[in-house]
Amino acid sequence: MKYLYRIYQLIIALPLGLIATLITAIVTVVGCSVGKGHFWGYYPGHLWGRFIITVLLLPVKVEGRHLIEKKQSYVFVANHQGSFDIFLIYGYLNRNFKWMMKQSLRKIPFVGWACAKSKQIFVDKSGASRIKKTYEDARRTLQGGTSVTVFPEGARTYTGEMGSFKKGAFALADELQLPIVPITINGSFQVMPRTRDWHFVNWHRLHLTIHKPIYPTGQGSDNVQATMSQAYQSVASSLESDSKH
Repeated sequence: MKYLYRIYQLIIALPLGLIATLITAIVTVVGCSVGKGHFWGYYPGHLWGRFIITVLLLPVKVEGRHLIEKKQSYVFVANHQGSFDIFLIYGYLNRNFKWMMKQSLRKIPFVGWACAKSKQIFVDKSGASRIKKTYEDARRTLQGGTSVTVFPEGARTYTGEMGSFKKGAFALADELQLPIVPITINGSFQVMPRTRDWHFVNWHRLHLTIHKPIYPTGQGSDNVQATMSQAYQSVASSLESDSKH
């Protein structure tokens, strides 16, 4: 079955995925240029994420969507197992948001162009002024009523183990007094670990667990540390055993 699945990927899934990515990028750029960036900056990517996972025949289980309110802005924080985290969250969180992403992703053909046009938030750490601009962009997004999604580990895991969280997203939520929503991803490491980028996809179930929002109980460094610790524990609590190795 493994080799039949690989043949399927080469003949069907890969060509369809490339075409879908190109179309998604073009639709996003054109739509955001015409207007209604809130719509065009999210829904093409949402459908793209679902399509990629569906065409690869990967089963998905989602829990906890009922815990988030429609009109509330959130800072979503998730563990970062692999590149399929993007498709899973985009396709199955079912919430309009902006990504906080690495500046280097801007260089990806078509995808980087679409991300820039849809005003995703690029994290540029090359200098103090650019770091400040990153947080100003995120602040404007959240104050405008849109949520943001962050991988607080800062990078994908090499081993499947969850790394420590960096405090940037939590400091931003603290400043604006917004709730943090922890998200646990399982299965993405098995589908395509970081050490096997651009290799064949492994068939494995994907599981997205949305946890109860963590509302601020104060403001300042104590609240930042408390929400970061609580979010870490929430994410870790739903990690499945085969995602930890």
